[in-house]
Amino acid sequence: MTERAQTAPGRRTLLGAAVLGTTALGISGTAHAAGRGAPAGRGGGHGSYRDLPVPTVIGHRGASGYRPEHTLGSYQLALDMGAHIVEQDLVPTKDGHLVCRHENDITGTTDVAEHPEFASRKTTKRVDGVSLTGWFTEDFTLAELKTLRAKERIPGNRLENTVYDGRWTIPTFEEVLRWADEEGRRRGRTVWLYVETKHPTYFRGLGLGLEEPLAKLLRRHGRHQANSALILQSFEPSSMQRLAKLVATPRVVLLSGPKERPWDFVESGDPRTVADLVRPAGLKWIAGFAQGIGPTLDLVIPRDGAGRLTTPTTLVADAHARGLVLHPYTMRNENTFLPADFRRGTDPNAYGDVFGALRVYFEAGIDGIFSDNPDTALLAAADFARD
Repeated sequence: MTERAQTAPGRRTLLGAAVLGTTALGISGTAHAAGRGAPAGRGGGHGSYRDLPVPTVIGHRGASGYRPEHTLGSYQLALDMGAHIVEQDLVPTKDGHLVCRHENDITGTTDVAEHPEFASRKTTKRVDGVSLTGWFTEDFTLAELKTLRAKERIPGNRLENTVYDGRWTIPTFEEVLRWADEEGRRRGRTVWLYVETKHPTYFRGLGLGLEEPLAKLLRRHGRHQANSALILQSFEPSSMQRLAKLVATPRVVLLSGPKERPWDFVESGDPRTVADLVRPAGLKWIAGFAQGIGPTLDLVIPRDGAGRLTTPTTLVADAHARGLVLHPYTMRNENTFLPADFRRGTDPNAYGDVFGALRVYFEAGIDGIFSDNPDTALLAAADFARD
């Protein structure tokens, strides 16, 4: 046996066990991928994000632990595994279409470098103060982007996922909405989506604002209401404030490291940091235009210098006191991404004690979790619910 087999369950073992386990528990894609009380198909619904199972399992960029992220294959697998919500990140094309990519820099997630016809598009840009060299969605029309194929973003960690390189194109958000509507009709329950606006201030400066075309698509597909089966999110609070004026869809403010400032704060001169926003006054301000927060897990339970978990902060209680739900990010099964006290063996890409780590986060009182491995998170949530 390899060290990986000795120290941690393999990918396929966990995958198979999770699918069997969620089916046995009644947590299947058919049963739980939708909110309660929502009609089949379109996401208008008569439910609420507060009706979702707790802990809510959000398929981070789909089931990106098993498929190249932000592809219809990744979204479909997350849904089939039983994820309660499936996440999309949105960036624009040159001609104003919204497409699903984690970043507008598509160098590492597509085969664009293998297309000689696009060699001249490689360039260096500053995005939110960071210099990046590569190919960017805003320099391509949708038709041009559709000639590219998606690939695994972190092949060094997830070599097995590279077998799917080239299988899928970059989906538009409208394609995802149609897919969700079709899956909802097929399953008899509405499919929930979790949608992030990426770099909204940067794109607005290019004349490619995200919020207006996003709101138009939400209205077209009936996901613009307070009880719609969709949650909006952004690291820039002003994007959620802008969307609050356009649609009633629930909104979440994402929060990164405590010393960091949202980029819209940098551009506007707002001196507040994330540390300010997670204090009671900051949370009260967020509650004025959003229904939740999506903090990095380290804001819930910090790690020490050795990477081990320490004492939970008061963030969960403080947010709940202001009526905000908490959906932290991101759980991944591999040792390299886990807190040091839950790593097993010496292989950084082997699976660690992810069930133990998830239990600690669930015990902290969070309402949900973003996971690259929704099957694993669902099993952990089922274990937690039984105890």
